[in-house]
Amino acid sequence: MRRTHVSRLGIAAILALVVGLLLSAAPAQADTPLLTVGSDRATATPGSAVTLTLTLTNPHDTPVRFVYQSVQPTYQTSQVPGLAYAFSSCGGAVSACDTGGTSGLVHHTVPVAAGASTTVTLTYDIAAGSACGAGTRIDFYTYLYYEYQSGAASDSGIFDIPGNEVVCS
Repeated sequence: MRRTHVSRLGIAAILALVVGLLLSAAPAQADTPLLTVGSDRATATPGSAVTLTLTLTNPHDTPVRFVYQSVQPTYQTSQVPGLAYAFSSCGGAVSACDTGGTSGLVHHTVPVAAGASTTVTLTYDIAAGSACGAGTRIDFYTYLYYEYQSGAASDSGIFDIPGNEVVCS
């Protein structure tokens, strides 16, 4: 083969590869985050209750079939002397819930359809005699594990949850 035939063949192969890659690209998914978290207040006082809201959005094209989510205090929170609180209840799309300590556990109601969301709430009570004052905070993180594609695939992650400052009244 002459050199020009090899060049033409190479250019055609590269062009075919680029077109193939462009046509096989997965459709872009919305920029909706997997998990959104929030707290109903930025500051709280001893004796008050705070509700955390956790919303999972299914980014996959198949239903989510299992969701496990735990909420734990950050290391800094666990080191504050005299800070006293406990999870007391949960609500929303919950199939199982474990409260009563400084950590909470929820199982979201499933299935969660492709592109749909499920929201759960966890409420914790700050003890009346809890430590309070400048810099006294209750902060959490959450571990999320879920399965989709009829259990053939799974994903997990750790996310920060905005907490609150415990101020003296």
